[in-house]
Amino acid sequence: MLLAAIRKGAILLSVAGLMAPFGARADEPASSPANEPPTLVHRVVDQAADSVASVQEMLGKALDLIGIRYRRGGASPETGFDCSGFVNHVFREGLGLYLPHNAKQIAKEGEVVSKSDLQPGDLVFFNTMRRAFSHVGIYLGDNKFVHAPRTGGAVRIEDMNESYWKKRFNGARRFTADE
Repeated sequence: MLLAAIRKGAILLSVAGLMAPFGARADEPASSPANEPPTLVHRVVDQAADSVASVQEMLGKALDLIGIRYRRGGASPETGFDCSGFVNHVFREGLGLYLPHNAKQIAKEGEVVSKSDLQPGDLVFFNTMRRAFSHVGIYLGDNKFVHAPRTGGAVRIEDMNESYWKKRFNGARRFTADE
């Protein structure tokens, strides 16, 4: 159900709930009553709406890449992706952020996020090569993430509750467009 909602561009983030009292939808800016300057609340809500739209756009770009083959060292849809090349491409194209092309280096940046506080767009890290932070993907919500898995594979969605991923989870990081 989540995947269908994501694919249809109907991702609703918790920030959208903050906008309801002000009469704004997640995809349109909040507005002040006629002839009144915007209040701080309206400016914060407008920024939140922009942030939600940016994350939705970024996730849309990530989902558009499903099926692109894995390639070690790859960083483009034309050549294929490795995990960090995929994340770097999506964040650069979707948010204008340039991240290192190495999962461990990416994990040294951003804000540390607990598993219980994950939000769509956060990066999730795993120990897949007998070393911490050796793999990275993009969290979609509902314990799902998208990533470039391994040689012979292609960009795809996985469930973090699957045994393999559950026991290898290392942590998460949150990045914002102003970093």
